[in-house]
Amino acid sequence: MTAIKHALQRDIFTPNDERLLGIVNVCKAGKKKKNCFLCATVTTERPVQVKVVKVKKSDKGDFYKRQQTWELRDLTEVDAKDASKENPEFDLHFEKVYRWLASSTAEKNSFISCIWKLNQRYLRKKVEFVNVSSQLLEELPKAEESVPSGESQSVAGGDEDALDDYQELSTREEQDIESMMEMCEYAISNAEAFAEQLSKELQVLDGANIQSIMASEKQVNILMQLLDEALAEVDTIEGKLSSYEEMLQSVKEQMDQISQSNRLIQISNTNNGKLLDEIQFLVNYMDLSKGHIRALQDGDLTSPKGIEACINASEALLQCMNVALRPGHEKLMAVTQQQLLFAELRDTFARRLTNHLNNVFVHQFYRSSCLSLPGHDQSSTLSQHTAELTLPKHSPLHRDLLRYAKLMEWLKNTHREKYEGLSRTYVDYMSRLYEREIKDFFEVAKIKMAGTTKEAKGKFGKSCDSETSTLPRKESALKQETESLHGSSGKLTGSTSSLNKLTVQGSNSRRSQSSSLLDMGNMSASDLDVADRTKFDKIFEQVLSELEPLCLAEQDFISKFFKLQQHPTVTPPLAQVNLNQTGGTPSRVKDMVRLMMNKIFQSIETELNSLIALGDKIDSFNSLYMLVKMSHHVTTLGNVLVTVKRNFDKCISGQIRQMEEVKISKKSKVGILLFVAGFEEFAELAETIFRNAERRGDLDKAYVKLIRAVFMNVEKVANESQKTPRDVVMMENFHHIFSTLSRLKISCLDAERREAKHKYTDHLQSYVINSLGQPLEKLNHFFEGVEARVAQGVREEEVSYQLAFNKQELRKVIKEYPGKEVKKGLDNLYKKVDKHLCEEESLLQVVWHSMQDEFIRQYKHFEDLIGRCYPGSGITMEFTIQDMLEYFSSIAQSH
Repeated sequence: MTAIKHALQRDIFTPNDERLLGIVNVCKAGKKKKNCFLCATVTTERPVQVKVVKVKKSDKGDFYKRQQTWELRDLTEVDAKDASKENPEFDLHFEKVYRWLASSTAEKNSFISCIWKLNQRYLRKKVEFVNVSSQLLEELPKAEESVPSGESQSVAGGDEDALDDYQELSTREEQDIESMMEMCEYAISNAEAFAEQLSKELQVLDGANIQSIMASEKQVNILMQLLDEALAEVDTIEGKLSSYEEMLQSVKEQMDQISQSNRLIQISNTNNGKLLDEIQFLVNYMDLSKGHIRALQDGDLTSPKGIEACINASEALLQCMNVALRPGHEKLMAVTQQQLLFAELRDTFARRLTNHLNNVFVHQFYRSSCLSLPGHDQSSTLSQHTAELTLPKHSPLHRDLLRYAKLMEWLKNTHREKYEGLSRTYVDYMSRLYEREIKDFFEVAKIKMAGTTKEAKGKFGKSCDSETSTLPRKESALKQETESLHGSSGKLTGSTSSLNKLTVQGSNSRRSQSSSLLDMGNMSASDLDVADRTKFDKIFEQVLSELEPLCLAEQDFISKFFKLQQHPTVTPPLAQVNLNQTGGTPSRVKDMVRLMMNKIFQSIETELNSLIALGDKIDSFNSLYMLVKMSHHVTTLGNVLVTVKRNFDKCISGQIRQMEEVKISKKSKVGILLFVAGFEEFAELAETIFRNAERRGDLDKAYVKLIRAVFMNVEKVANESQKTPRDVVMMENFHHIFSTLSRLKISCLDAERREAKHKYTDHLQSYVINSLGQPLEKLNHFFEGVEARVAQGVREEEVSYQLAFNKQELRKVIKEYPGKEVKKGLDNLYKKVDKHLCEEESLLQVVWHSMQDEFIRQYKHFEDLIGRCYPGSGITMEFTIQDMLEYFSSIAQSH
């Protein structure tokens, strides 16, 4: 059986990466004996698969082949038939029951035991074993004792270790076994004789090994003798080492004593050095010279040398007070006394410095504002400065105060309360000084701004005249006006009716007879002199140009004098402000600077809003100039830009509202609508103002709103027009819009430009077609009837048989339109078109040329219909295409 198992493993299972663990020689129960083998195998690769394989010899009997395979997990029951008696029969229940008869009971029991072990180890679903003794399922059956040992272990794998320890023979081992078996012819036929021969040969080898060991006994004795001599030498060496160690022990004790003495000396030297360092540290960092003490107590704070001495002394004092004391220093009495001295010097100098700087602020304030002291006539001062529009410069004040910048920094680091008190004092004095100066400055600006319309006298109403009279006599009226505008930005968003005090007087221009896009209750664009707007722009630019350096200079001084760069978190109790910090001051100090600047320049926003209101009242288009200028300048108040933007939006909304309210005359032709021409003037002015401006986006949004309103209201007027045909109103106005947009090249209105061109072209074609039906009205109606018959299904060559459209009727209609009558009709048409069209747009020749092209197209169409519907009739028109060209040309020249 061993040889068979070996052959099966080699030929069948090894090529399939399987191991053969159990085998039994069986035949089917109840049938003629056809022996085969049932093999229990496992795969060598994981996951392990357990199979039962049926193997039988080939028909020729020279090799084995695999006949049938079952998965062990499909096995549900193993029936051994009888658990108490020896019985070679057993059943395996797969998808059906297979009944087998083993060659011996021992082989059957061995195979069933192998199946049980494989089931216990690899399968979760346990196979049911019926009529099998419990001993067989726990250990190898006793029946296996009768089986040769080699066969029992190799076939059944007596225990679980046999399954685990099985190892396939190597190629060399196989070759050795095969060569050994070839030497014994009976190796396969008589396994017992072969095993006995192998046992004899093993005994011979064992005997040879024992003799070889006995022959080496002499060498072993010599080796043992050498080992004894080596041990004796080791004992001698150990004795010498012990004596050496005793000698070195005394030397070690002496060296320890010397080392201890040296360590004590080193500790003493270290302590002395540290004590000297501490004394030197206290002397160097806790000692203030007598000169510094005198400077702090009695130093001159007015002269440059005295200020420099005080700065050096304050810095030295700050260093002494901020020195980082080492642990234990605070317990020294000398240190405590020095700290008390430093605190007293600090408080004394802080009081002296605070009182002196307060006096400096007061003195500088009254010196700078001497023009505003009692005894000076403010009205006189205002009149004297009407020729100038400048703000006083405070660089001398800043230069004098900057000498104390380092002392302010010292005060900030030592006495924060006194530092903040000085900050509030400075802000309070400067806010009053700037309030007077800025108020006077804006009064002059308002006078100059109102004077820009002096040359336009006669174009304003009485309200405007009262504001723009000569300055010396009408100063009180101006003052009253400016006071009404002073201090409230909310007045800027008033209704249009409140600004209609400035009305437009009579004008010979047609635009003065109806609402104008640009007439916001002020002056129309045609009446307002361009120089006035340019002058206003220069005045507003000068105002911003004066405010900007003033604010930046004050901002720069505050940062330097109060040393805000080092402590951006200082927050004195000042009001918060919306400060624009683009340039001048580092962003890290914007909070503190913002607070102080807002307090100092709190009057700028009020005065600037008042000035903006006056400019907007004079001319709403000034909001365009102001929007651009405000975005170009750095000021302390960003809220003013919001006001200007609000006025700009109000201007656009007012123009749109006036478009919606426009009324047209029922007795006169429409022509180019006022708001269409007004949009052109607005766009030309806006493009000039907003060229390379940062606020271009605001203008583009306004453009879109205005052009959509223009489109919508042009169609509204065209639908309401009674005197002028709708197509003419649409054609002329959209042609004007298209020409304007093409000339100005406003990129955000490209889509509207294309739409305007499309509307102009469509209504031109519609007007031409509708107008040309009149000179040849009967002929048009006749051929329309012909086309209608053809469209109803009448064949073209049969149209002439229709009673209403026979050849005689055609000749009758054609005779009614000889060349002379056609020319007369065209002449009347030219006169009618001339009455419909306006002179400003000059579209008469364009329309006349389009009519000529359309007339020729109709003529050719009529000839084609005659040729198709009246073939061979010889009927032709009374005039030719050349005649028509002469008619159109002569009519155009005669007019």
